[in-house]
Amino acid sequence: MLNRSAVLGLAIAVAMGATQSGVFAFDPATYPNLKGQWFGVRGTAGGGQPSFDPIKRWGTTQDAPLTPEYEAMFKANLEDQRAGGQGTNATSTCLAPGMPMVMNAHSPMEIIVLPETTYIRVDHIRDTRRRIYTDGRDWPAEIEPTFDGYSIGKWIDTDGDGRYDTLEVETRNMRGPRAFDASGMPLHSDNKTIVKERIRLDPTNPNVMLNELTTIDSSLTRPWTVTKRYGRDPKEELVWTEENCAEGNGHVEIRGQGYFLSAEGDLMPSRKGQEPPDLRFFTEAGK
Repeated sequence: MLNRSAVLGLAIAVAMGATQSGVFAFDPATYPNLKGQWFGVRGTAGGGQPSFDPIKRWGTTQDAPLTPEYEAMFKANLEDQRAGGQGTNATSTCLAPGMPMVMNAHSPMEIIVLPETTYIRVDHIRDTRRRIYTDGRDWPAEIEPTFDGYSIGKWIDTDGDGRYDTLEVETRNMRGPRAFDASGMPLHSDNKTIVKERIRLDPTNPNVMLNELTTIDSSLTRPWTVTKRYGRDPKEELVWTEENCAEGNGHVEIRGQGYFLSAEGDLMPSRKGQEPPDLRFFTEAGK
């Protein structure tokens, strides 16, 4: 009969063997090379921050299939921004962009492919770490919503050459408020958004990555599909900078009203004729 120490040793050996076999089963050569630093490629239209549809200028010219209610909300938001406010762009106060806005890749993006999970990191406003589970799991019965949502993916071999070339992803369970981009184009407040992606390298250029991204949302009259392009930095030694949105951010929101903090630390109006915030609990400054 085996003694207790022998049984324990056997169990450890089996566990180590299973771990090692799992490691050796993952062959990076069967996956596309996505290493490096990726930047969002924008169309020639340009103007402002990255738009959700990268080949069109941000704003109403993106021709988003918004419902009449959300079209009116979007236009009111643009008027508010022109008047000095921030409209429905919640990221002005350093709120997380969430999905699908984070895939605009306003800042450098990193993709890490592991056996059971593919990670997407974007250092913008806060560290975004998307976890795309590729281990065959099902949707959880109950989970707390997050800005980035819950993503389940599957690697597929579309041309039958024995190597994966496309990552199909579906993301659900997001919280809000969220917008498509910094223009403030809003997603629906019911947060029932579903985002589907097909991520692959451009067959003609391994330093270009394509993301066919489809958003299904109650703010839209139909699913909206755009193709995002990302370019890889060819440098071998990369520099990853840190971005702290709250540091030096002059935008302040008080009870739904946007104000601006001057360099001297004074609270300033952001719109012409804007009323000051409620000061009932503050002692009036001496005159």
